[in-house]
Amino acid sequence: MIRWFQFGTFCPVMRMHGNRLPRTDIYLPNGQETEGTGAPNEIWSYGESNYQIMKKYVLIRESIKEYTKSLMIQAHKTGAPVIRPLFYDFPKDPAAWDIKYEYMYGPDLLIAPVTLGDATSIQVYLPAGCTWTEAHTGLQYDGGQTVQAQAPLETIPVFLRDGRQSYLIRKI
Repeated sequence: MIRWFQFGTFCPVMRMHGNRLPRTDIYLPNGQETEGTGAPNEIWSYGESNYQIMKKYVLIRESIKEYTKSLMIQAHKTGAPVIRPLFYDFPKDPAAWDIKYEYMYGPDLLIAPVTLGDATSIQVYLPAGCTWTEAHTGLQYDGGQTVQAQAPLETIPVFLRDGRQSYLIRKI
């Protein structure tokens, strides 16, 4: 759940979906069954530790609101995707063409979702041609290499291209 929520933070639309158990059936006055409802689905209904992590990502989402808005405007005007494969922004980097589990959120943020259960670190390829700042730690790396990014449950690896959007470093 937390990893899905982190991923959603860096998507065009951040929204929780689902139908938590127990489910309650709902009936119309004529007795016909209609759409049911599930248990509470608000971020505070998943326990205090999960709430604190999800709250952090809601605040991160809010902090990049203007950036996200600019991406949506660009998408409308030019057709540029908001979420892009690495090769979109780095077509001359051959390694960028083979990366399947990372993506760019606009031109400035490289996102490496954690997709393996219980993983606490993952390998992240940083495209050549620029420097990258790990948002969580502030560490800087030259592009064109793979790094081992720490990814405890409360952290999704995010890298800032050439220090862009550096205000995020304190928040992620």
